[in-house]
Amino acid sequence: MSAAVGVLIVDEPQDLCPTVRATLEHLPELQTVQEADLEEAGPERLVALVFIDERRIADGLSRIGALRERQPRLRILAAFQALSGAELGALLAAGTDAVIARSGHPRELSAAILALAAGQACLSGPGAEPAAESGEALGLTPREAEVLRFLSAGFSNKEVARRLALSVRTVETHRLNLRRKTQTGRLKDLVSLARQLGLAPVLEEPRPARH
Repeated sequence: MSAAVGVLIVDEPQDLCPTVRATLEHLPELQTVQEADLEEAGPERLVALVFIDERRIADGLSRIGALRERQPRLRILAAFQALSGAELGALLAAGTDAVIARSGHPRELSAAILALAAGQACLSGPGAEPAAESGEALGLTPREAEVLRFLSAGFSNKEVARRLALSVRTVETHRLNLRRKTQTGRLKDLVSLARQLGLAPVLEEPRPARH
């Protein structure tokens, strides 16, 4: 059996759900570590989980940059509540390997850490990874990523439903899930997010809405 993945928790918020830390500490595949352990363990088995405070995002960017400089091969996962496309881009530019919404289930967070330690679900810029893998970093399912691709192109729920052979109600459900996981529903943020995730653009223009 391979060694457990070491998880360095950085800037843990005071209001963090106790279930999150309990999950990270009790899963046999994971082991929480201290910053001093960065020099001891193999970097390919270490993931830094950095919690981003959107009110002080510059501090988070500085912390990520310092971690990346200290341990270039360290995998870095940023957890956020709400980010604009520009802020997401800044995180990636600072050295973040993947991002995930704090609102997700603790098991989703753990799965993202394990995937990152295994070299999966890495975000390094537009088009760097297939959409299915990039979406996993935010906890998106492949279908949600596909819905995001159409919504970011300006298609209505009805048009998305027709294109993907889904019911309008199903698309509405996917849209609600996207809002919960990405903490945004604004078109400009969806466009930026789709670009950051490397989702292929929809080339055909959306039809004008019928009144």
